[in-house]
Amino acid sequence: MKAGAMRSLIAAVAIAAAAVAIASFGTRTSGQAAQANGQGARRTADGKPDFNGVWQALNEANWDLQAHAARAGAVTQPGIYPYDYARVPAAPVLALGAAGGVPASVGVIEGDGQIPYTPAAAATRQDNAAHWIDRDPELKCYVPGTPRTMYLAHPFQIVQGTSKVQIDFAFANAARTIHLDAVDDPPADTAMGFSRGRWEGDTLVVDSTQLQGNWLDRAGNFYSETAHMVERFTPISNDAIHYDVTIEDPAVFTRPWKISMPLYRRLEPNAQVLEYPCVEFVEEFLYGDARKKQLVKHWEGDTIVIDITRRMRPRQVGER
Repeated sequence: MKAGAMRSLIAAVAIAAAAVAIASFGTRTSGQAAQANGQGARRTADGKPDFNGVWQALNEANWDLQAHAARAGAVTQPGIYPYDYARVPAAPVLALGAAGGVPASVGVIEGDGQIPYTPAAAATRQDNAAHWIDRDPELKCYVPGTPRTMYLAHPFQIVQGTSKVQIDFAFANAARTIHLDAVDDPPADTAMGFSRGRWEGDTLVVDSTQLQGNWLDRAGNFYSETAHMVERFTPISNDAIHYDVTIEDPAVFTRPWKISMPLYRRLEPNAQVLEYPCVEFVEEFLYGDARKKQLVKHWEGDTIVIDITRRMRPRQVGER
């Protein structure tokens, strides 16, 4: 059997297996249905579901919200053959080997699995993906924003009170406050936005506005400063939350759309959110070109030598 035919056969088997897995996941027993309604979950003193603890998503959403096949790298270039599966890692990620690859995913978008971009926004998304290294806010350690912080590959801690819910994130020392009481709107937009929360039965509903434009994943999916998001946190069990968010942004999307996923409690006895000081980690990445003498310009391993030539990037207005 030729290599191309073998790859097609393997892909067909994988897709069939994924379909079976999804169908099995969608069929719940009565016990699972009861857990999905939050029955038996821990509660706080005021009778609400207890979300206090350290949580983390376990999926590939930060790579790409949409279903996607595995690929050789986050940045690739054409290989010998003109097929997507035959693309090879580009120079920036070549030395990472398998660690630089992108894992496959069945996606986290409800409905048809598509993001309903306007034609102009779809072109922007495609251009973002082509310039991922230069544009992704995550690589620069900018605050990832709502809802991306919820499914980064880093833990976060929920501290739940009667009038506020505080969420602290390991990445970029980000944090957000969900206001359950009456407070005035803030004077400016922020990456995390302004969040008002309310309880609908056992579901915490969070309405967020005043968001700065941001990316949703590493694939270049994005929203603008006119975005409006409604998140829902519903207990599945003591150690799992069903999380979904409906995203509305008429400047970018033709209609509202929704992503959903489980969030899992970290069960280690000493689970905690440890600092990930990525601001310091990216100083050379962002500003190394400003040094009179470059620190990072040559690397030599056992099988590969990499030389780096930096171009002076254009400075932004007001940037120091």
